[in-house]
Order: sequence, then C-alpha cells, then structure tokens
Amino acid sequence: MKIPKIASKHLLTVSDLSREEILSLFSFAAKLKAMQKAGKPHELLKGKLLAMIFEKSSTRTRVSFEAGMFQLGGHAMFLSKDDIQLGRGETVADTARVLSRYVNAIMIRTFEHAKAEELARHADVPVINGLTDTYHPCQALADFFTIYEQRTSVEGVKLAYVGDGNNVAHSLMLCGAILGAHVAVATPDIYTPSKGVIERAKEFSRMHGGSVTIQRDPAEAVKDADFIYTDVWVSMGQEDDAEDRRIALRDYRINRSLVSLGAAGCKVMHCLPAHRGEEIDEDVMDSEMSIVFEQAENRLHIQKALLCALVLRTLSLRP
Repeated sequence: MKIPKIASKHLLTVSDLSREEILSLFSFAAKLKAMQKAGKPHELLKGKLLAMIFEKSSTRTRVSFEAGMFQLGGHAMFLSKDDIQLGRGETVADTARVLSRYVNAIMIRTFEHAKAEELARHADVPVINGLTDTYHPCQALADFFTIYEQRTSVEGVKLAYVGDGNNVAHSLMLCGAILGAHVAVATPDIYTPSKGVIERAKEFSRMHGGSVTIQRDPAEAVKDADFIYTDVWVSMGQEDDAEDRRIALRDYRINRSLVSLGAAGCKVMHCLPAHRGEEIDEDVMDSEMSIVFEQAENRLHIQKALLCALVLRTLSLRP
C-alpha cells in the first residue's frame, strides 16, 4: 500500500499538516479500516514500538493507540505519570532523549502544550499530541474523517460547534479551515476560543475557501449546519470551576429543538465522554442523528494511518 507522505516529523497540532496531507491520511485510513473490517492483516509497523505518556487519563486515546499498534504488528507501552520520572526530577528533554533510544514514536497526553513541544524538540522519533489543554489534533482528524465518510468531501460542509471554546474547538476550527469547511463556533464570552487560534484558522479559511465564525447565539450558529458538535462543559483539571461553567453554558445544550434548526439530515457529534442531560440530551445522543460512536471508532483508523505515515517516514530518512 502507498503510505501517505507527510513533511512534518511530528503532529502537535492539525496545522502541522497541509490540506493534501490530511486528505491522503483520510484515504489511507479508509483502506486500513476496510482491511480491519475484512480481517485482512496489515502489519505495516511489525516490530515497532510506541511509548504512550499519560499525564491525563483517557479511554479512547489509550485503547485506540494501543489497539492500533497491535493491529499494525507493533506494540504500545502505557506510561502513566507514576511509571516514569517525567515530572519527578527528570527533565522533559532527557525523557525525550532516553525514549528515542528505545521506541519508534512517542504519544503524549498532558496539560501544557509547551510540554509536548519541548518533548518534540528533543526527540529523535515522531511525537504525537494525544491531547493538551490547547489542542486535540487526533480528535479533529477523526471527526473530519467521519464527515469525509458521510459526505465523501469536506469542502463546503458546515460544522457548528456549541459549548466551551476549548482544545477540541481549537482543533476543529483549524482542521475545518484547512479543508475548506465552514466552521461556526457558539460560546459564551467567558469561554471563547483563543484569539490566536481564531486568527490562524481564519487565515487558513481564506486560503482554502471555507470560513470560521465566532458567535454567542447557538441558534444562529447551528442554522443550516450539516453537523452539530459539542463537548463536555467541565474538562479534566477544571473541576474547581464546574458550577460556574454549568451556569454559563446552560443555554448551549444540544437538544432536539436546537438540532431542528440545522440542515435537513443534520448529524450530531460529540468527542466523548458525554455527560448526558448536561451538554447533550440523551434522546439526541442515542438518536438516528448521532454519529458519536462512529467518531470514537475512527480514532483507531485515523491514528493508525498517522502512525504509519510518521514512523515509516522517519525510518526512510535514516542513513
């Protein structure tokens, strides 16, 4: 199989990839998915190792990367904050240098984005951002791959994101803008996305023919949307502000009334875990409109494509 070519050594944010590279990952992920469904072996990373650093726990990130490496013929090692010396005296740079001698790639799920950037600066192997407080690129790639499967093209599609302007919103704006989609984000003033990310996403949208808009009214954002997306209101590390967040975001819940304002055949998305009855109603989450679990499954397939592209690129460049 033809492996997608990616210029960047690492994936720290979606903007590390070009439009053509993202679309080539989608095409390759679709092939890997078909092979997995058919039970056909595709051990493209046989004997290769992935180190997975978790300073934030996760269901989907851990299982999808671990299962993905197994299906590709490789092995993934789970490293919690209690399993390694990172943060207990050993520097990020030294951790990167040591792990680079043992494994073929590193995935990190952490709080500060600067930590992922520092790890990448000092690693000799690809570093993948499994999530930071600023970006969630693997999630956004899986989300737009899901849209790609639904529509065969992302260009011109309208995605409305309603809720907290968080790391998921940041990555959705960037990915959608690069792919020529129209992304409308509705958040309260206090939880608006980063100004810098908004400006960069708008720059990408001008280049690729899409649009990025930031609004306060969720009804206006979802008007004629092809896909409506939400995320939890209280992310890991924000527990102290939980009640303030619920009060500020209470008018941003995805319910059937809000979904009815979308385009005919509108689909509903959520990156999970979901707090049913809070940011999304149960009768929406479990309805025929929901493609939430398709998104969750596609974390596996898009990450397998990404691992192949990054690891095999690095190996091909070695003398």
